[in-house]
Amino acid sequence: MPKHISTTVLSKKLGLTSRDLFAEFQILGWITSERNLTVEGFSVGGIYKEITKEGETIKYIAWPEDIELGITPQETNLLTATQLGTLFELSALKINYLLAEIGWAKKGELNKGWLATEHGLGIGAVQTEDIKTGVPYIRWPEAVKNNSTLLSTVADFSGEAKTNLSNSDVQAFRERFSTKYRSTDGHMTRSKAEALIDNWLYMFEIAHAYERKLPIDDEVYSSFYIPHGKVYIEYFGCENDESYGYDKNCERRKKEKLDVYQKYNFDLIVLEDKDIKNLDDVLPKMLLKYGVQTY
Repeated sequence: MPKHISTTVLSKKLGLTSRDLFAEFQILGWITSERNLTVEGFSVGGIYKEITKEGETIKYIAWPEDIELGITPQETNLLTATQLGTLFELSALKINYLLAEIGWAKKGELNKGWLATEHGLGIGAVQTEDIKTGVPYIRWPEAVKNNSTLLSTVADFSGEAKTNLSNSDVQAFRERFSTKYRSTDGHMTRSKAEALIDNWLYMFEIAHAYERKLPIDDEVYSSFYIPHGKVYIEYFGCENDESYGYDKNCERRKKEKLDVYQKYNFDLIVLEDKDIKNLDDVLPKMLLKYGVQTY
């Protein structure tokens, strides 16, 4: 007769938390949401055992020591937000908000729990839920702790970010077009048009970032980023903005940048020179498409 071990002992053997292993059992249909064995659970060898502790008899589920779960080594190394927080010395709540900021996670229905986005699933996120409460949460592949996008975001948040631009084209652009236009909220922009866009967002109380790096490995920066709607705004200044002047490479950069947005399926608003004088008319409609209200 095979040796039976508790779920806690089995979870340590597999490198999972007990909560995650119970979630796996529920997905497999071996236990109910109340953590009772199902017919399928009995069929794979699950049994009830009892232990007496401080005069009280406690019943628990035990499993064959050699039970096959079909969980790959990669799946046993999934990290929760709490575990990521321990690595980065941040709370689980802050980690979840940082993951949401870079577009990998979002709040669940009625603001309960967290759901992996398309981008999050693309880097290996596994969606699951608490077996008792049903509140969704996400487990992340161990490799995410070394992901450059997450590392740079944590560094930004912790005030430890360092500028280290290796892309020569981006560096050349930044050297040629310096930040010399101060917007109302203090952002230093590279053109008058960008300052007008920044001022418009500020006056309508829309939280935004200027030149936020896209959550990808390449050094690509957006003109503006609206965290509430996870939407980017691009103004290229290739036409009439005298702050940029004529730049034969502008159209090439514009095409390359638009290709990046399309490749990663990022939500994007593109503003042209003709839009700058009509921001009151065009921006509210464009932002509303992504759930950002201005009135």
